[in-house]
Amino acid sequence: MRPEEMFRAFRAGRRPMTFARGSFYGFLLLAFLCWGYLLLGTESGVLDILSERAWSSAAEFLRQLAGLDSDARPAYLQAGQWEDKAKLAYSTMAMSVLAITFAGAGALLTFLPGARNVSNGGLGGAPSRSWVALYYLVRLSFTLTRAVPELVWAMVIVFFLSPGILPGAVALGVHNYGVVGKLCSEVVENLDPGPARALRSAGASNFQLLAYGVLPQALPQFLTYLLYRWEVVIRTTVVVGFVSAGGLGREFRLSLSFFHYTEVALIIFWYLILVVGVDLLSVWLRRLARNFGPVVR
Repeated sequence: MRPEEMFRAFRAGRRPMTFARGSFYGFLLLAFLCWGYLLLGTESGVLDILSERAWSSAAEFLRQLAGLDSDARPAYLQAGQWEDKAKLAYSTMAMSVLAITFAGAGALLTFLPGARNVSNGGLGGAPSRSWVALYYLVRLSFTLTRAVPELVWAMVIVFFLSPGILPGAVALGVHNYGVVGKLCSEVVENLDPGPARALRSAGASNFQLLAYGVLPQALPQFLTYLLYRWEVVIRTTVVVGFVSAGGLGREFRLSLSFFHYTEVALIIFWYLILVVGVDLLSVWLRRLARNFGPVVR
């Protein structure tokens, strides 16, 4: 076979390059370059994980958490410590509930204007310049609030609010407002426009169109995203607690600073209780939301 015929046969048998295929090849290339840097780079520090010193330091830290290297009574064996940490755990739970309430209230008021098919009349409504301007304004607020991490929001808010659970809740709520709002706006953009257009053809107003044609379809997914973000918020409370936002996070930072390692272990245990409890409650509530979906539709 001549070279020209071999080339034509190769071209005929080759699959076309699609966006998904190109993205997969790009991911493989990036993964190869990153792992190559980690394994071959002199400053990556990946080889320190295999060193004897790193493992001995980890073992020593675990012994300190368990209180084996100290003659003092461990914190997890003191009833008073359990009571004190339970109060801090309650404050942490209150912070997460306040945060997701702030985020949910803000997203519920803005995720419909933040959907493109609502602003441009794609669902059967009447498009207007004011709706388009509101769409870009809401989308900008989603981008700005979620682009700034929770820790940065907490560092800013704690300057004009007294230290406690409120600045932490506001910081977590502002960040998650952008996340939940963007996700729910995209849910609306992917809705079936049939019910809304049928309502418009029947003479429904813009408010009736949103209230009866759009919101009932999007509400179950909105609740699902909100509950999922609550699971994330309860884990992030320890981060905002590092800047005196209250709860277990602040106590965690102080215990580490004063080398009270058994108290650190007790705080970690309380965090596990909170995370597991919130996860189980969220799963149950999401199941209720999914069962609620067909009813409202």
